[in-house]
Amino acid sequence: MNYSFDFSAPLAYWPDLLAGAWTTLTLSLASTFFGFLLGVFCALANTGNTRWLARLAGVYIEVVRNTPLLVQVFIVYFGLSSMGLQVGAFTAATVALVVNVGAYTSEIVRAGIESIPKSQLEAAECMGLSRWQMLRHVVLPPAIERVFPALSSQYVLLMLASSICSQISAEELTAVANRIQSDTFRSVETYLIVAVAYLAMSLVMRGVLWAVAMVAFPRRRRLGTPL
Repeated sequence: MNYSFDFSAPLAYWPDLLAGAWTTLTLSLASTFFGFLLGVFCALANTGNTRWLARLAGVYIEVVRNTPLLVQVFIVYFGLSSMGLQVGAFTAATVALVVNVGAYTSEIVRAGIESIPKSQLEAAECMGLSRWQMLRHVVLPPAIERVFPALSSQYVLLMLASSICSQISAEELTAVANRIQSDTFRSVETYLIVAVAYLAMSLVMRGVLWAVAMVAFPRRRRLGTPL
């Protein structure tokens, strides 16, 4: 093996790499926020008393979790275009990632909801709390706190999986790397740089989620519980 590494050529594109990394983080954070809201709604629907809503949420979850993310991205991007809805690659990627991570979030949050002791719910009912008050004060806060480490891992995986969106020309980090390696013919060096970048972004993502946990869950802050 006689290979001479040369990182100077791909590193000369550092502004493009930085822009791609920023797009990846923006895409991931937007998908995390809206995917969390969608997942909580579906988890509540799945554990609620409205049968048709629970079945609808169940079908959505099973379909998304048993089909490839790449296929979902293609359906959103090319499907919307076929229906006359012209959306940009970034918007289509965000929608696809929200739909995908919402299904996984729903199952994680559902597990947290089902872990709440029945005695707590009975005590809340005895106090005359409405269903909304029970969800807001008794069910959701401890449920989400219990599963937040699993949610954090899921959202980091989402950020890494966002590289699939390069297939629809979304200008995230992997798409930029593909263009750089085709210009420089330094594939190994380019993707090694990108691997380090993804590692750094994973640490940033975990740091952001840790900060959210410290703000949202005071008990976790007092105990110093890691994610």
